[in-house]
Amino acid sequence: MSWQTEFKDALRTNEDLEQFFEKTFPKTQYPLFIPKTFAEKIKIHGPNSPLWKQFIPHNDEVENKSGRYDPIGDITHSKGNQLIHRYQNRVLFTPTTICPVLCRYCFRKNELAEKDEVFNQNFAEAKNYLRANPQINEVIFTGGDPLILSNEKLAGFIQDFAELESIKYIRFHSRTPIILPSRIDEGLLAVLISAKEMFTRSMLMIHVNHGDELDAEIVEAIKLLTDAGIEVFSQTVLLKGVNDSTEILAELFSRLADISVKPYYLHPPDEALGAMHFYMSLEAGRRIVQPLHDLLPGWALPQYVIDIPGGEGKIPALNPESFVFSGTLINRQGLPIKV
Repeated sequence: MSWQTEFKDALRTNEDLEQFFEKTFPKTQYPLFIPKTFAEKIKIHGPNSPLWKQFIPHNDEVENKSGRYDPIGDITHSKGNQLIHRYQNRVLFTPTTICPVLCRYCFRKNELAEKDEVFNQNFAEAKNYLRANPQINEVIFTGGDPLILSNEKLAGFIQDFAELESIKYIRFHSRTPIILPSRIDEGLLAVLISAKEMFTRSMLMIHVNHGDELDAEIVEAIKLLTDAGIEVFSQTVLLKGVNDSTEILAELFSRLADISVKPYYLHPPDEALGAMHFYMSLEAGRRIVQPLHDLLPGWALPQYVIDIPGGEGKIPALNPESFVFSGTLINRQGLPIKV
């Protein structure tokens, strides 16, 4: 079965979900999307599994009214035309609002559900912005999920960015290799290899939160990427009830390192509206993460970082003095941040 067929055959409504799992589920204001091939894996692992908790709707999405619509400041730093410019030398590029699955903890779940104007498209103006800001040397494809784009569309964007002399690095952030491993086909590999040849450096950042996501099919798809010479990194979100254990994280990062994936970022959960049942305090996170330094070598240990609410950027999460003092959030320069 092609990845396009898997994508089209996904569960999209509560009725689809209930018929497939033969259970009732809460209706939320957030969209639902799970490919049936991945839903089969969720069904096998069961209701108490990390897979179920990450992707199946939960009552708390409706009942818990705390959290932020835009927890890391996408809207604040949006330049329109699919660009979010939070750091001086790099931009996020959002070519699509479509994902291969809808994660219930997603920090963009409200923006994506509401089709926020941050995703409005005008690629010509996006390129004009990059030309006017030559200090930007990296474009990070995010979304949505950029690997859901067709090979032709993805290749077109890559070619356009390669024509800008200032852009030296290109990065793709994606959940697709984990959710739709069939997407890693010869055509996509050719596109990613071409990106590697056009830029000083091209990287793929896969999103994976638990070792249960790395079955044999996924490992084989990742091997196709690494065998093709594509640099693969990972990012992980620390989620209450999913992977909030030193042992679970150590196993995940060890397995990733064993398949030539560099664990890059570990994020505390963002304070996203509709996802606060996954939230845990920074102090609780530190107690889980600190022991990893004794269990893993540095090359298998991701950076534990926090995206400061309001969009001020990432700072180390293990050192409390770097971002909170006497209950006040501060930046790298020690100045208070308004949130």
